[in-house]
Amino acid sequence: MDARAKRAVSNEQAELLRQIPSVDELLAQPRLAALATRVDRGLLVEITRAVLTDLRARIAGEMASAVLAEFAALTFNPASLEETISNLVERILARSLQPVINATGVVLHTNLGRAPLAEGVVEEFRRAATQYSNLEYDLEAGGRGKRDVHTAELLTRLTGAESAIVVNNCAAAVLVTLAALARGGEVIVSRGELIEIGDGFRIPEIMEQSGAILREVGTTNRTRLSDYESAINEKTRLLMRVHPSNFKVTGFTDKPSLEELAALSQRSGLPLAEDLGSGCLVDLSEYGITEPTVRQSVEAGVGIVTFSGDKLLGGPQAGIIAGKKDLIARVRRHPLFRALRVDKLTIAALEVTLSAYLRAAWEEIPAIRMIRATPQELKRRAENLFRELRPELPLDEVEIEITDGTSLAGGGSTPSQALPTQVIRIASARYSATKLEQRLRRAPAGISVIARVEDDRLVLDLRTVLPEQEPLLIKTLAAALR
Repeated sequence: MDARAKRAVSNEQAELLRQIPSVDELLAQPRLAALATRVDRGLLVEITRAVLTDLRARIAGEMASAVLAEFAALTFNPASLEETISNLVERILARSLQPVINATGVVLHTNLGRAPLAEGVVEEFRRAATQYSNLEYDLEAGGRGKRDVHTAELLTRLTGAESAIVVNNCAAAVLVTLAALARGGEVIVSRGELIEIGDGFRIPEIMEQSGAILREVGTTNRTRLSDYESAINEKTRLLMRVHPSNFKVTGFTDKPSLEELAALSQRSGLPLAEDLGSGCLVDLSEYGITEPTVRQSVEAGVGIVTFSGDKLLGGPQAGIIAGKKDLIARVRRHPLFRALRVDKLTIAALEVTLSAYLRAAWEEIPAIRMIRATPQELKRRAENLFRELRPELPLDEVEIEITDGTSLAGGGSTPSQALPTQVIRIASARYSATKLEQRLRRAPAGISVIARVEDDRLVLDLRTVLPEQEPLLIKTLAAALR
């Protein structure tokens, strides 16, 4: 490009820069003036300045004359600038956390919020959030109380433990337990239980953060009681058992029973802690889920058990610590406990969920209700959905069948276990299965639907679709398939 062309482009750029309106001029435009009546003016000014700064940078960049002319025609349309600014403000103010329809068949889908809460929780949230409460006030004594009391009795009745407290998740429960019972001392753990779950939760790293010293015993696949016995020394503070909730070791394996470890705990005077992870409170083997229950661990003699509130328990995110009174008291006195404690809304949600367990009201706990759903029930729901969906679809463009399939408990629990189900398989002449999955996910009818793709078919499992969501699922499917 010669010098005259460069000067010409530079002159055009300078002219465009002079034409850029000021912040005040833009804010006086009708659309932005109306927006200023319902949002903070400071936010509106900030976004407007950012848009204009970006505009100046783009004009000052390297652009050919023809491109600049086209750019100018688009850029300096007042309605275009107003729309850009308005859209940015609306996007910032919009709710990022949104409901979705989970049609994957994974009950405790970690990426989708794990266990959906019981309907009764909504009313408890309203009561707890909009009014004062006796969160830490003893109404009988007229003085300060402890927030533990609201869930402690429910948990002890359900688990058989002497005492129970709650922190914000299971990783926190393990951390504070180790810090309170073993800081500066050794904790004996089998090499086969040095697990990693979730987003980088590793037992050795949690151990390090707690100030406890990991003492590994046995091998990856075989650990004997004698390995624990041989490792005990004057530095030992705790025996620990970790349930491998997201994997399974098979074949040439061996490990001591909980009863054997509990007996060793008694003989040695060392507490036995178990991280049970998934937090199963009732026997679900009848429905295809074989997981140890918290009560089984307590009755076997485990001193302290940690488990999640939002996995197989089906409640809110929480880490529950249940066990012997003296051990729970030591954990509760640790400074970390206050840092990791839960708020009143978590307590309210736990009360509702645990109360349903005590009443054996399984239908009130969505995760348990989903796990208990039979293939026959799911087939009826799938057939009803198909009948209502079919008239909304393009003729001869969509193939739908209802077939056998499998659902998963998910949430880092029940490895190698699946629930028999009935799934809806969809093929479209217009869209590939991958494209259909994308169209559903991008919410053509106002709510995202998360589904699976298998063998170039879109797969929907109604086990994890709430019954009241089915009309919206039909509407979304029909829009995506057109």
